Amino acid sequence: MQSKKTYTVQEATRKLEHYCAYQERCHQEVRQKLVGMYMIPEVIDVIVVHLLEHNFLNEERFAKTYVRGKFRFKAWGRRRLTFELKKKDVSKVNINQALSEIGNEEYNEFFNDLAEKRVDSIKESNVYKKRKKFIDYFLYRGWESHLVYEKANQLIK
Repeated sequence: MQSKKTYTVQEATRKLEHYCAYQERCHQEVRQKLVGMYMIPEVIDVIVVHLLEHNFLNEERFAKTYVRGKFRFKAWGRRRLTFELKKKDVSKVNINQALSEIGNEEYNEFFNDLAEKRVDSIKESNVYKKRKKFIDYFLYRGWESHLVYEKANQLIK
């Protein structure tokens, strides 16, 4: 039988400081990590407060970093970003603040460039199938449907 490793409060705190310093984390991820370390709820609260006080944990900073990264590298639209942050229990205020970091001009420019690249990469001769693939690609990534349909009609004829 495998015995579970136990941690003192200091060990767990140090481990979580490193965990948060390595990459931005949300409160939910930190709590899950502590539960996985078999820490009791009282200790979890103490450690989370410590991480907040020492600026290892900052939900606003997490949301902004998350939005920037997923937007630039995974090409997610605002709807997907909002959905994923809500799944992580990030507050509405922090979600809106993080999304406002992406200006409308930058957002639309990024979408237009991506759409043109995507249209060229779809190897489909049937116009309807090509349009469907294009639309599915962008809707899955959380781009607003009015943008996607408008662009599909504009680029695929």
